[in-house]
Amino acid sequence: MSKLLRSLLAALLLTALPLAAHAVEPWQTFTRPPAMPAALMEGRVAHDGARIWFAVYGQGKPVILLHGAGGNGDGFGFQVPALTAAGYQAIVIDSRGQGRSTHDARPLGYELMETDVVAVMDALNLRKASIVGWSDGAILSLIVAMKHPDRADRIFAFSPNMDLKGLTPNAFNQPIIPQALAWMKSDYERVARPEDFSAMFASVMGMTETQPNYTAADLARIRGPAIAIVDGEKEELILPEHTQYLARTIPRARLIILPGVSHFAPLQKPDVFNKAMIDWLGAR
Repeated sequence: MSKLLRSLLAALLLTALPLAAHAVEPWQTFTRPPAMPAALMEGRVAHDGARIWFAVYGQGKPVILLHGAGGNGDGFGFQVPALTAAGYQAIVIDSRGQGRSTHDARPLGYELMETDVVAVMDALNLRKASIVGWSDGAILSLIVAMKHPDRADRIFAFSPNMDLKGLTPNAFNQPIIPQALAWMKSDYERVARPEDFSAMFASVMGMTETQPNYTAADLARIRGPAIAIVDGEKEELILPEHTQYLARTIPRARLIILPGVSHFAPLQKPDVFNKAMIDWLGAR
């Protein structure tokens, strides 16, 4: 077991302890998202050894939402109603091996998960869609831009790292991490098999310890979709200079920094996050 995985499991055990009785700033905690609205449709797409779960909400121009490591599409409970109210169709996908999606015996990988996104698009007869990605989902959104530039319209990539140097040293020692891990565990157990959580967690953490590894030359070759590189002013997990590097290196990318929020902005100030997201999706 890796040092990172041991430290995260230890943090998870600490969630049983009472929180310290002191005031916290909005960016040091978050509100768990509300339940998702009724889906227009949901299903699973069989692809390359896995069954990838998705759900579709509302009508309009399609927007795919991709969640962070160990999460599932229900983490966008604040974003889906905002998108459908703004006239978009929201499509959430549980990444391979996470949430309600299955996986085979191979190690998880971002490029494999990116092919799952395209497979869901094909199954829904979507030639092109915009993508909102959060953390690992933002990494996937940028890989779509690299590998399938004709399939993405506009990309809102919140808090990605595209190489391992982009991670903040000792990031997982942040006080918010036990709270995030407790949410991850309880939400996984709600939608999947509780006894499978440890294996899922180890698989995801194994991937994040070794990937992604894209170079500046890889990023500079991105063409096609309009891309916003987005982060919170109080981001804990991604170095701010890495966020700036991505916006500077990806051709025509725009940098957006959301005030007073961290890596968990979609849950901390959803109104701020949703306005920036919808403004970007509608920009021309």
